[in-house]
Amino acid sequence: MPEVNAETAATSPEAVAQQLAASRYLADDSLATAIFLAIRLGKPLLLEGAPGVGKTEAAKAIAEVLGRDLVRLQCYEGIDAAHALYEWNYQRQLLAIRHAGEHEIDIYDDRFLIARPLLQVLRAPDQRVLLVDEIDRSDHEFEALLLEFLSDFQISIPERGTIRAEAQPIVILTSNRTRELAEALRRRCVYHWIGYPDAKREAEIIMLRAGGVAEATARAVANAVQEIRGRPLAKPPGISEAVEWANAATILEKGGSPWPDAFRRAIGVLIKDEEDLSSIAPELGRIVEEALA
Repeated sequence: MPEVNAETAATSPEAVAQQLAASRYLADDSLATAIFLAIRLGKPLLLEGAPGVGKTEAAKAIAEVLGRDLVRLQCYEGIDAAHALYEWNYQRQLLAIRHAGEHEIDIYDDRFLIARPLLQVLRAPDQRVLLVDEIDRSDHEFEALLLEFLSDFQISIPERGTIRAEAQPIVILTSNRTRELAEALRRRCVYHWIGYPDAKREAEIIMLRAGGVAEATARAVANAVQEIRGRPLAKPPGISEAVEWANAATILEKGGSPWPDAFRRAIGVLIKDEEDLSSIAPELGRIVEEALA
């Protein structure tokens, strides 16, 4: 897909929503507005919400709309600069020194530099979108490091100097809110909370993303999932699980399993926790039958 100028693509929230829909991502008006403002203001976009509501998928769709590569930095406890910014390839440096003998060699040349996600985006901000996924899984030290990066979109390499982005990068951060993020980080971002969609919108998403699923099946899945999420589950099903459930039940139905048995047999693609399965099993038949009614 050809690269698209960000401001040309983001002419209005309505245009953003239409372009995302063409990339098979349905964004409501508030999310489309947040994306529009983040692009036009040149600010990072912070998306918070429960796991499975479509935060990462939103970043993928934005990159697709802009015709850019998505560079994903998956956060975890203990992540540091070497994994996020850059590091030197010490083995190649040592080999180069041995081969050079008495000749001078610049061991801080580009060929020895391993660019990690943040540096990759700084080098080509017009060609890449940065996704900092699950920032809440990192620790406060990494959050401080990222804050410095987001302030000026530059990094300093002691052996090379400062590297700045030639254009404003598009940066998307996601958080499952397992811990509170620093206020300084929030202030630098356009913020949006993504909640679970209502049954009507979820049925539309299932129809858009599932292959060969009938509209009635999509509505039944959306209705059933709405009720299941309302229960005290350890791991409520996300939108992607709802899409998988619709696909799996359809495959079983085409293979000879009648409704609603196909839904019950495919429950393992929706609920993925043993205690949750035990909790929902006694009422699953009723939930499915009411959803199909």
